[in-house]
Amino acid sequence: MKKNALTMLPALSLGAASLLMATTASAISFKVDQTDVSVYGYAKLDVIYDIDADLGNAVTRGNIRMDGESGADGHTTFSANESRLGFTTETLVGGHVLKTNVEGDFYGGGGGQFRLRHAYGEWNGVLAGQTWSNFGNVLSLFPTVDFNGPLGQGGGRQAQLRYTTGGFSVSLEDPEVGSGIVNSEGTTQHQIPDVTVRYQNAAGGFNYAVAGLARSLKYDADGSTVSNPNFSDDTAAAWAVMLEASTKVTDRVTVRGSITHGDGIGGYLYLSPAQAGFVDAQGNLETIEATGGGVSVSVAAGQGSFNLGYGLVVTDLDDAFAQGGVQGTADERYASTFVNYIWSPAKGITYGLEAGHHKAEQVNGDDGDALRLQAMAKFGF
Repeated sequence: MKKNALTMLPALSLGAASLLMATTASAISFKVDQTDVSVYGYAKLDVIYDIDADLGNAVTRGNIRMDGESGADGHTTFSANESRLGFTTETLVGGHVLKTNVEGDFYGGGGGQFRLRHAYGEWNGVLAGQTWSNFGNVLSLFPTVDFNGPLGQGGGRQAQLRYTTGGFSVSLEDPEVGSGIVNSEGTTQHQIPDVTVRYQNAAGGFNYAVAGLARSLKYDADGSTVSNPNFSDDTAAAWAVMLEASTKVTDRVTVRGSITHGDGIGGYLYLSPAQAGFVDAQGNLETIEATGGGVSVSVAAGQGSFNLGYGLVVTDLDDAFAQGGVQGTADERYASTFVNYIWSPAKGITYGLEAGHHKAEQVNGDDGDALRLQAMAKFGF
């Protein structure tokens, strides 16, 4: 089994973020005392046909078979796990609006259980709770029918404390998320929060953002189950940067792009096949480099838009392989291409048709690909 824990982070589904905006626009709103409340959500059915390997309810690239690897082809899946329910509130407090948002879907427990997506409050520039990482992409996302959506983006959803003023924001975020260390034998420590900074602005029709991440990775071998008694604890500094942009070329055509690079970035690179670091044969903690990015174009047509997008994640596992940190069959590179048409014939109703081509490459040079056809029907309120 080649599934990596990083593909199951509580982040998940960056590609669906833009679709949520349309859903909340038709929310049920009412007032309780001095608070404006909006309840929103949708029921969604995904109808999936995997021409090759079974990629799961959402595209799991670790399931892609390598060329020459035997396995059954042709898999049909029906799923309603993305169905979602949430509410927002707005209350005027001390001259500023206090906003809260709580939201969940049914992708918990591998699918079928209700789980938390967002739970945060925001007042006077201060945000506290769980929501999209301050390092995450917003401008470069493009709509997909698949729940996991575009790879190569930065960040996901996690607990954090953030302050925003104008286009600048800084956050302290949960250091445990996406900080896995190969060969640490369960002794990874999380002593200080991850720190992110972001600046976002616009010039005419051109929107852009740049973000940075600093984090500390650590494992403690003293008195632990680490097999080599000569190992001692070690730390490593990790960092990442992200740049993204979007622009309207015409009234109907939107182009987006992003690039993210880091050393020890781990789960802050969405759907990366690699962890943040590894312990080498001498007991030293080493970070793992990774780069991701993508481009897309959306063309408005009829009641919706055609979307074409490409995403790529490349990790450097050569040192980890040489030190025995990973096997030659470990995935080190993912790429995906999506083409879809998503449209809304009436308020609260969204349909979509999509084809996706997904590739994986291993450390030993083996590679494989898979084709997925998918349709959706979504009914929101």
